[in-house]
Order: sequence, then structure tokens, then C-alpha cells
Amino acid sequence: MKLGVNIDHIAVLREARGVNNPNLIYALSICEKAGAEQITIHLREDRRHIQDKDVQDIINHSVLPVNLECAIDPKIIDIVCSLKPHRATLVPEKREEVTTEGGLLLDTTNKKLVEAVEKLKQNEIEVSLFIEPTQKDVDTAKCFFNVDWIELHTGKYSNLYSMLYSNLAHSNHSIKELELDRKSLKQMLDKELKNLISMSDLAKELKLKVAAGHGLNYQNVKDIAKIETIEELNIGQSIIARSIFTGLEKAIIDMRELID
Repeated sequence: MKLGVNIDHIAVLREARGVNNPNLIYALSICEKAGAEQITIHLREDRRHIQDKDVQDIINHSVLPVNLECAIDPKIIDIVCSLKPHRATLVPEKREEVTTEGGLLLDTTNKKLVEAVEKLKQNEIEVSLFIEPTQKDVDTAKCFFNVDWIELHTGKYSNLYSMLYSNLAHSNHSIKELELDRKSLKQMLDKELKNLISMSDLAKELKLKVAAGHGLNYQNVKDIAKIETIEELNIGQSIIARSIFTGLEKAIIDMRELID
């Protein structure tokens, strides 16, 4: 199973002070040396972390393939097509959200989405759709949009795991709708894991390549890594957070070992 390292949060730290430190380019060789197989970045419409120049510099200098997450806004798609990353992963965006929450709404009548997929294909860029793990979305991704990849949103699984097995429920970031008894949380977690397995298996049957990501960390990744039909995990925040204490190379090696 491949590991894509999302380095957005290095840019978050840089933008917090408005200086060019830390420099994202320094991370590229470290990721490759530590065993990552892909660099993932997200060019958001509001440019809150990754900037246009970052994307160009990373694509030009990364030995590893670059997976560029982006919204379906035509101006963003034009930028993606001009820079030609290895893959573009289409995701939903809301200005008020802290990070991407939920999968892309696969509305077959959405002209912007249809045109975005087609334009990326015309420019020979692999297309992935970041979707909820539902049969409808998996079927639509293949049968209507005919994309190369899907990335299953693991946010629900990750939230349930954290509320059950970490101190999240005792923090300021407790998820109110999941403040339930442990038995209920365990049942919900088991159900969501089974669902991720089923949807990944379905996607594989439809000849889709399957990635997964969102909220995966050093505690919850092992059960996801056991799903044989998932080919790739994209993980960012937990790796960058650990790197503050261990260094980036060690943080990636630790994650790579858990996945293996």
C-alpha cells in the first residue's frame, strides 16, 4: 500500500508568520528518503496555505509524483492543467471549514464538475474524486464520470475512533453528535469499517483505483491498511504534527511501518 504525504500543514506554519520558513521544497527529499511514494498538496481557492508558486515549484522539483487536490472552480482547473501534476483529486471546498469535510457531491447535472473532469482528462492528468464511501457515489464515479481513481473519505471512521479510543471527548474539540456510550461508538465504528471495506471492494470490481484519507493517524491507520483493495493512503496532519517532536523523516518512517 502506497503512502502519500500531504505537506499542506508545513505551509500552514509558514503562512502563520508570513515568511518563507519552513520551505516546502526541503520536505520533498525527506519524504522520498523516508519511504513516501507520493506528495499530496491542496491548492485552495482562498490560498490559505499552498500558493500557486508552491505548486509549480513542487511539481518541478519533486522526484515523487504529485497529487494536487483542488476544487472544481474553472480558474483552479486552468491552473492545474497548466502545471500538469501526476494526478488531480477533486474535492469540495467551503470557505468557513478548517479542512475538507465530507466527500464531493457527485451531481451528474453539475456542469462545472463534468467540465472539470473532461478538461483534466484532455490534459492527460489522472483524475480522482474524493467521495463518501457509498455505493451510489462509487457507481457514479465509474459509470458516469469514468475517472481513474476514487479517494474514500475516512472522516467518519476517524472521528468515531478518536471519540472511542482517544481523549478527544474530554477536550474542547469533542464531537457533540458522537458523545455516546462506548458500546454504541464501538458498533458504529465496526459498521463504518465494514462499509469502507465493502465500498473499496466494489470500486475494485469496477476497475477503479482506490485511495483513502482524512483523519488517519498513528492510532487508527492499521485497520484501514489491512483493506487489500485500497492501494494508497494520503495522510498529512498527523505526520506533520508528529514531526514537530521526532523530525519529518522519523514521522514518515513510523507511519510507513504501521501501514506495512
